[in-house]
Amino acid sequence: MSSTASASENTQEMSTSTRSLLTRVRQIIPPLAEWMHKGQQGRIAVIGGSEDYTGAPFFACNAAALLGADMAHVICEPLAAQVIKTYSPNLMVHPYMRASNHTSSNDDVASAQAKLDSLLERVHSIVVGPGLGRDDLMLETAGKAIEKAKSLGLGVVLDADGLFLLQHKKELLKGYRKAVITPNKMEFMRLCKSFGVEMTSDQPSETQRDGGEDCKRLAQALDGVTVVQKGRVDWISNGKRTICCEMQGGLKRSGGQGDTLSGSLVTMLAWKRAYQEGLWKHDNKLEEEELMFLTAYGACAITRLCSRKAYEKKGRALQASDLPLELPEAFKTLYEGELPEEDWLNQRDPKEQK
Repeated sequence: MSSTASASENTQEMSTSTRSLLTRVRQIIPPLAEWMHKGQQGRIAVIGGSEDYTGAPFFACNAAALLGADMAHVICEPLAAQVIKTYSPNLMVHPYMRASNHTSSNDDVASAQAKLDSLLERVHSIVVGPGLGRDDLMLETAGKAIEKAKSLGLGVVLDADGLFLLQHKKELLKGYRKAVITPNKMEFMRLCKSFGVEMTSDQPSETQRDGGEDCKRLAQALDGVTVVQKGRVDWISNGKRTICCEMQGGLKRSGGQGDTLSGSLVTMLAWKRAYQEGLWKHDNKLEEEELMFLTAYGACAITRLCSRKAYEKKGRALQASDLPLELPEAFKTLYEGELPEEDWLNQRDPKEQK
């Protein structure tokens, strides 16, 4: 078989798999209906935001709202709250986190923690990490929030400094199968080192036939937590099953693009819960493991499409704020109406395949 024929067949197989997965993701997206009330399409919270980092929690929370979450909260440090509130009136911003150098008393910390816990009882899923920083008290509070979320059975996404917390508290998520972590290359390498996972390569694999083993091993070390290994392709594994999102993204790697993925994930985790609770009539055939894979794949796919569309418009000028703006049209493309032709779904640029 010639190399040209082989490449063509591999592309067709990948496109068929992509189309099948995208079709299945549609099953967990709740319909819009007159009988629904505010909050049923998803109540989410982003825990992060410190004096130095206010953009990341906003990008994640804004992405969740633009994807379709009804109610989107940011839980952050008071100085960050003052800034984030100026970014958009659509998000609810709560100054319930505390930094070590801005805390006056233990009573203040306890009061803020109680307010945070109360809010967690009203949401469906959370993201922990965007803009969190490395302050000891902020990390401690985030850890307590994760424990509270687990006790409530919430979907949990860990990203950015939430992954730093996981490095140092390895039991934090272990065995919690409603959790997803989203490390980039360097974060993934650090987590593997922390969990004693020997990597087969320091370069992420590029095709379904060539890798995913490291992602699988880390998921096994976490006892079934879903790992999304971000890279040229996105590997998704729970330790038993591994799939790959190969859709083409943009070529610009500006800081903050991963926040769109976190925001998309937390919304889809809320939709997963709505599916499981029977919010609308469906066949109820999807089990927990399959739902977690579809949630992760669906979020990866729409984020990569946003990156691609934003890059086509902005090129080198692309910034993190450009990605969420593409979510409404990307959602229509992937999850409403007819899917595009197979060639459009290819991960590789057609010029690279010639």
